[in-house]
Parts: sequence; structure tokens; C-alpha cells
Amino acid sequence: EVQLVESGGGSVQAGGSLRLSCAASGFSEDSYAIGWFRQVPGKVREGIAFLDTKDGTTYYTERMKGRCTISFESAKNTMYLQMSTLKPEDTAVYYCALKLSSGNYYSAHNYGYWGQGTQVTVSS
Repeated sequence: EVQLVESGGGSVQAGGSLRLSCAASGFSEDSYAIGWFRQVPGKVREGIAFLDTKDGTTYYTERMKGRCTISFESAKNTMYLQMSTLKPEDTAVYYCALKLSSGNYYSAHNYGYWGQGTQVTVSS
């Protein structure tokens, strides 16, 4: 069974940096993509960054474009989201996800496996 575990969340001041990690295990099939999403209670889940695990191509939504970098360390089966110049509006629970089928990268429903989330709080 696929398992994703996020870590690295915490509290930072506006303008600060944070790196989130997501350890993946339990899958035998090659993945199509990995992704990072965030969600505030009562709001829709927002896509942040995505990476095609076949060729390494990355995609970003406008929400944090230029302020984050998605990466994948295959030797550790771990994905990362490096964030910088954080803003108070970035405060949310961040989730990593694994996509094992075809479909667009930015839609949450195309990702079949999710971590439990890690809280990121940015203060002003």
C-alpha cells in the first residue's frame, strides 16, 4: 500500500524560507507525477507545484511561482518543496500527492495518493 508522509512544516516570519519533505513508500509501479497542494479549512485545495517523474519537467501555478521549487530525490523516494519569501497568505496545511495514472498535473482529483499534511504558518 502506498504511503506518503510529510514533514518540515512549522512557523516562520514573512520573507522566510522553509523546505517540506515527503517520503514515499509502498508503490511498485512507476509514477507519472508528484505534486504539492495546500488547503485552508473551509477553502478549496490549491495546487502549488508538480513534477513529471518520467522526464523531470516541472509545472507551477501562479500562487507561488518564483517562490518555490519542487524536486524529487529518487535514491530516497522523497519529494521536496523548497519555499522562500513566504507570505502570511501562504499559511495552510500542505499536502504531497502521487499520481499513478494519466491526466493533467494540476487537478487534485488526478492524484490517487495523499499524505496527511503538514502545517505551515507564516506570521507578519
